[in-house]
Amino acid sequence: MTETLYLAHPDLSEGRLAKLRAAVVNARALAEVGRGIGLGDHIKLGRGEEATGGRNKASIVSDTVEAVIGAVHLSGGIETSATVVHRLFDPLIEAASALGAGLDWKTSLQELAAERGLGVPEYVIAAEGPDHLKTFTAQVRVGGGLYGNGVGRSKKEAEQAAAETAYGEIAAATAAAADPSAPLPDISGDAGSPAAPTE
Repeated sequence: MTETLYLAHPDLSEGRLAKLRAAVVNARALAEVGRGIGLGDHIKLGRGEEATGGRNKASIVSDTVEAVIGAVHLSGGIETSATVVHRLFDPLIEAASALGAGLDWKTSLQELAAERGLGVPEYVIAAEGPDHLKTFTAQVRVGGGLYGNGVGRSKKEAEQAAAETAYGEIAAATAAAADPSAPLPDISGDAGSPAAPTE
């Protein structure tokens, strides 16, 4: 993937290429690929994982995609495994190239906050449900305000979702503030009640 991205986008900066690679080579992207080919239907699971929806769990599906690619590589060699990887991941590369800020919402939000002089974003996380089936919610505290709303099966997933909505809210608010004819939005006040933080 690194070689492909470099050859396809030789003029991009190292930072941008790293973001592109991170958007394609991560558990969420791997799980999306696995679900796309129906891999979950062929995973042998224990009763516990079967009962809690393990066939669709991102961590299990993404690990299985990696295992399948590894098996293809060991049995067919680098050319065969490269063909399989390209067939599975090239559509993701094309989609990622058009995402812009959406490549990594947390990094993009941090860059936006720094650019606007709002300080470092801090994530407020809450969790509910039993250990094997937790749901996490997240909001982002930026410049004294609470923004975004993200939900996910992991803290990381919830934070990315919260960063995405927070990015849009802050970008819109600061753009409106830059327009002298528009009323200045209050981005320093508390935009909502913080969720109870958890470890």
